[in-house]
Amino acid sequence: MIQKITKGFISFFKLEAASGIVLLFAAVIALIISNSELSILYFSTLEKYLFIGINNFGLKLSVLHWINDALMAIFFFFVTLEIKREFLQGELSNIKQALLPIIAAVGGMVIPALIYVIINLGDGETLKGWAIPSATDIAFSLGVLSLLGSRVPLSLKVFLTALAIIDDLGAIVIIALFYSGDLSIKYLSLMLLAFIVLLVINKFNVKRFLPYLIVGIFLWDFTHNSGIHATIAGVLLAMTIPHRRKDKDFSLLIKVEHAISPYVAFGIMPIFAFANAGVSLEGLSFSSLLDKVPLGIVLGLFVGKQLGVFVFSYVSIKLKIAQMPSNTSWYNFYGVGVLTGIGFTMSLFVGNLAFADNLQYMDGVKIGVLTGSLLSTLFGYFLILLTPNR
Repeated sequence: MIQKITKGFISFFKLEAASGIVLLFAAVIALIISNSELSILYFSTLEKYLFIGINNFGLKLSVLHWINDALMAIFFFFVTLEIKREFLQGELSNIKQALLPIIAAVGGMVIPALIYVIINLGDGETLKGWAIPSATDIAFSLGVLSLLGSRVPLSLKVFLTALAIIDDLGAIVIIALFYSGDLSIKYLSLMLLAFIVLLVINKFNVKRFLPYLIVGIFLWDFTHNSGIHATIAGVLLAMTIPHRRKDKDFSLLIKVEHAISPYVAFGIMPIFAFANAGVSLEGLSFSSLLDKVPLGIVLGLFVGKQLGVFVFSYVSIKLKIAQMPSNTSWYNFYGVGVLTGIGFTMSLFVGNLAFADNLQYMDGVKIGVLTGSLLSTLFGYFLILLTPNR
C-alpha cells in the first residue's frame, strides 16, 4: 500500500504540470483559510516577527517579509540561472530564434502597463501598480499548456518558455529601477564589493558552490539594507555562477539549477502563493472589481497580455522580422498569448512592492491578479482545447 502511494507521488511530481497544480492548490487553500475561522491565525502568523541570527548578529523580519525577501531571492536566483543558461546555449542564444519571444514579451509588458495607467490616470497612489499586470507566471502558464498535451506543438512550448523567461528578466529590471527605496551609500558600496568578490571567484573558475553561497549571503544582507529590493541579490549571485562551454563535462550553473529546481517549484513558490494569495472575500461583489486597482490589473492581464503578445508577434512575423514557430496555427498561437495573462506569482510579488506603503490596495491587487489569471487560464485552455488539430 505504502509502496503504491509512494509510486503515485513520484509519478505526479514528474508531470510537467505538477508545479502549476501545487501552486494552484496552495492559492486555493490560502483563500479558504483566509475566509474561515482560521483567518485570524493565518494573518497574525504572517505578521509575527522572526529573528534569524546569533546574539546581536542577525535580522528580525515578519514571517511574510522572510518569505517575500529571502525565499523569493532564491526564486530570483533560480530564474536568473535559467535566463543565463538560455542566453548562453539555449533558445535565446540564437538571435533569429530569440527575436519572436523577445518582441512578444515586450508587447506583453507594454500594453498591460498602458491599460493599467489609462484606468488609473490622475491617481498618483494607484499608478504605482502600473507594472503588476506586466508579469507572466512561468510555472502556471507552462503547467496549463502541458495539460493540453499533443494539441500544443513543442515549438509553442519553447516559445512560451522563452517569452516567460524574458518576461521575468523585464520584471527584474523593473523591480531594480522602479521599486527600490531610499538608497544607502554605505550598503551599496558593500554590496558592490561583495559582487566584485563573486566576480573574482568566477574568474578563478571555482567549481564549488560553497564560496559563492557564503559571499551571496553577505550580498543579500547588504542588498536588503541598501534600499534596493533584497531579491536583486539573487540575480547578482546567479550572474556570477560559471557556465563555460569549454567545460563540457561540468557546469556549476547547471548543477546548481538542477539541485534547487524541485525546492523552488514545490517549496518556495507554493509557500509564496500560500502567504500572498489569502484575501478576505467578505463583502466582495462585482462592483469591487470595478475599483481602479483591480480593474486595471484584470484588464491588463486578461486583455492587455493577449493583445500585446499577439499583435506584436503578428506584425513582426508579417514584416519577416521574426519567424512563426513551426507546426503552429494562428489559433493555437493566440491561445498561448492568452495564457501569458496568468500573472499570479510575479504579479502578486510586484503588487507587494508597489503598495508596500499602501496596504489598503493589496486586497484589490490580490482580487485583480486572481481574477485576471483565472480568466486567462480558462479562456486560453478552452481556446486551444477546442481548436481542431492541424
